[in-house]
Amino acid sequence: MSIAAVLQESPMQTVSMCGFKIHVKRDDLLNDYFSGNKARKFAYYLGLSSDQNFQQINKIVSYGSIQANSLYSLAALAKLKNWQLDYYVTHIPNWLKDSPTTGILGNYGGALKLGANIIEVSVDEITKHGNNLDDFMAYKAKTLSDDILFIPEGGRSTLAQYGIEQLAKELDQYCQQSAFNKASIMLPAGTGTTALFLQTWFKEQGLPHQVLTCACVGGDDYLKKQFKQLNSNSEQWPTILTPHKKYHFGKLYPEFYQLWKQLNDETKIEFELLYDPLGWQVLLEFLSEQTQRMDQNVDIIYIHQGGLIGNQTMLPRYQRKHPD
Repeated sequence: MSIAAVLQESPMQTVSMCGFKIHVKRDDLLNDYFSGNKARKFAYYLGLSSDQNFQQINKIVSYGSIQANSLYSLAALAKLKNWQLDYYVTHIPNWLKDSPTTGILGNYGGALKLGANIIEVSVDEITKHGNNLDDFMAYKAKTLSDDILFIPEGGRSTLAQYGIEQLAKELDQYCQQSAFNKASIMLPAGTGTTALFLQTWFKEQGLPHQVLTCACVGGDDYLKKQFKQLNSNSEQWPTILTPHKKYHFGKLYPEFYQLWKQLNDETKIEFELLYDPLGWQVLLEFLSEQTQRMDQNVDIIYIHQGGLIGNQTMLPRYQRKHPD
């Protein structure tokens, strides 16, 4: 795996979806191990920035969802650097524990294959140090030695700015080449790090592009809390779009699968099943409302979330839950 090949400019593809013209940033094509926003967030750690020095590091400690795209990318980063990855989670379902032996990899099985050490944290351990995994890991981070690199959940760190600014420059260059006066750039959010640093960079450069996002994990208040931890200036925050219906992260909704299939059919692009369906649903709701207001002068860009390896476990979950 070549470090230089991880963060190359991804292509743009113009598609039609539900009658709307949308420009898709194909960040899914960046790299097999580092695709979507994980390639951007982890660019700094990959050694693509001249000001980093990780010579003393021999282990990464991180945490999050057992099916997170960041788990797979962190495992690849550790493998590439000859480091160990310890990744903490609250629960591993039995069917997922069995998935590598059945030939289904996904982010969990793929990370195990790359040598990740995935650690289940019990409720008792968590309650000793707080109310949730965030609290437990905040305690854990304080106990780590200097040869261990702690990376917050989903790469939520100011160090993510390096790769995200590169993404912002690519998007602005495309807008200039396409003669877009103003673009609305949509991507769904976990921690919201990518959306935040994109909008911050555009604001600082005096560019009119508007970053749109939606909360996939938690609600709008949770997302604003994540923004505030990285940038207290709310004028530089992206615009949060609220779905018409409340959804719970990771739950299997038939309308998400139907929209995912429709996206495949109409755009000829495969999207991932965890974040992209909600991102597209909220975007299409927004575009319908814009059309009703006759405000159609803004060009729309959607950033592909990558992480297609996650579909290897998401699709069987849908098949078990909704066989029809």
